[in-house]
Amino acid sequence: MKLVHRNLARNGPGSAKLLPEEEDDLWHAYNLIAVGDSLQAVTVRKVLRDSASGGRDAERVKLKLEIVVESVDYDKEGNVLRVRGKNITENDHVKIGQFHTLELELKRPFVLRKEYWDWLALDTIQQACDPTASADLAVILMQEGLAHLFLIGRSITATRSRIETSIPRKHGPAIAGYESALKKFFEHVLQALLKHIDFEVVQCVVIASPGFTKDQFRDYMHLEAARRDLRVIIENKSRIILAHAPSGYKHSLKEVLDTPGVMSLIKDTKAAQEVQALKEFFAMLTNDSARACYGPKHVEVAHERLAIQTLLMTDTLFRNTDIASRRKYVNLVESVKKYGGTVHIFSSMHVSGDREIGAVDRNSSYTSFPSARFGGHRDVISPALSAAA
Repeated sequence: MKLVHRNLARNGPGSAKLLPEEEDDLWHAYNLIAVGDSLQAVTVRKVLRDSASGGRDAERVKLKLEIVVESVDYDKEGNVLRVRGKNITENDHVKIGQFHTLELELKRPFVLRKEYWDWLALDTIQQACDPTASADLAVILMQEGLAHLFLIGRSITATRSRIETSIPRKHGPAIAGYESALKKFFEHVLQALLKHIDFEVVQCVVIASPGFTKDQFRDYMHLEAARRDLRVIIENKSRIILAHAPSGYKHSLKEVLDTPGVMSLIKDTKAAQEVQALKEFFAMLTNDSARACYGPKHVEVAHERLAIQTLLMTDTLFRNTDIASRRKYVNLVESVKKYGGTVHIFSSMHVSGDREIGAVDRNSSYTSFPSARFGGHRDVISPALSAAA
């Protein structure tokens, strides 16, 4: 995300002009734009004009409109952010108060105006515009004939490449065709790695598969790197590790990141830190449940007593259409940080966001968290389970 211009004050009104440049930027914009904000962007609208024959012709006209946001919808597959609201600018084609949907896309700037820029909105802009906040972990999940390359960043797990190749059976007369097809498949995976992985940002690359596919690909990659003098592979050899995966599909990501050997090697990445925080919480919930509880009421009680050591929340809580509720959660996070607590805000687009989340305590008396189960279909604040007195 490129910050073109800003004129705003923390905890006050103002505006920011932003230019989405990568897929993750639209997700950041989705978390940034809230109901009640004003959004200005160039759009296209179909208008009807009277023709000389007495009929009416439809024509698509490019306009610059500003709307007051009433709903926001993110289309992950199409990489389009749709924002619906009422027009507030004078225009020949769209009356003031008339509804219109702005579609935000890559390489198209927009201006966002808020009456209240809280720390979360400012932090979202900082993360989106800071190149060092990009994906710091890459995972290649593969099986024979199928591979997915994922970049795992602060807020989103993005599928950067999918490679699928038909590979004949390994035995019988087809053995020669098998070797040729497998080599071609590995070459496609290698090209995807070279194209999508920037080792100036990515700390670690995990190659995972069932069986020996990962080992075969690693051997092919190193041989080709030596033959072609691919310095990016040769110089970063130690940052490429192998792991077992049940399959080459995305659902295997969590199992790969949960592997103790992998966790120890990628412990400094955001994905690993969040997975570890979840594991610690679930362990506490199982072994010492009096120190772990979740649900808004119990969290508020623990917060009043300054007992929260680690707070785990989902980003969906901050997309609440009720401004008072959003500010309540924003103030909670600020207060926990102020008194030395740690806060993890899990993204529903992140690999760690497919699981239940919560908060873990400051001392032997309390652990609290607004826990939420969230994923692709629902976002539900769970009821409180337990709290220690």
